[in-house]
Amino acid sequence: MNNMEKIYTLSVLVDSEPGVLSQVSRMFTRKGYNIESLAVGTTHDPTISRMTIEIKTTKDKAELTCNQVRKLLPVHSVKLLSRDEAIKRELLMIKLATKDSLERNEIMQIANIFRASVIDVSTSSITLAVIGDAEKNAAIESLLEHCRIMELVRTGIVALERGTATIDEDTKEKGEFDYGKNVL
Repeated sequence: MNNMEKIYTLSVLVDSEPGVLSQVSRMFTRKGYNIESLAVGTTHDPTISRMTIEIKTTKDKAELTCNQVRKLLPVHSVKLLSRDEAIKRELLMIKLATKDSLERNEIMQIANIFRASVIDVSTSSITLAVIGDAEKNAAIESLLEHCRIMELVRTGIVALERGTATIDEDTKEKGEFDYGKNVL
């Protein structure tokens, strides 16, 4: 079963400094992976960023990739997130052309069903923001395909583990990465 390709999510804590994203993404390029989704942002510690990377591969290759990413100098911690134990979300923003209030009302009804936010409205367009898993965002996008989509952007997946599990508990050295020191 390990030979079946599917999407795997890696959560990576790295130094927040220039060139780190390039260094990590080059490693994926050298291994021949296409990054399906990538999101990077700072953590509560401004010197550390979290990268959420999705790749399509086998389980064995995903685990091997985690080990290779761990070896990179600016990397503090890497965790392969299991589908059942992770909360994954992405932001979708979609701008739609509208010809009249009837069309805008139809779009707002669809937005309400998906708990999307109307973030901009004009006489000729409406812009929605949806936060959800990739399937939810694909569903609203599909439902709105009949409308005139002017622009669409998706942030890429961000993920955290459910419960009290954290990214660094299995891979950190004692004292290497203590979040408690700098918490306000």
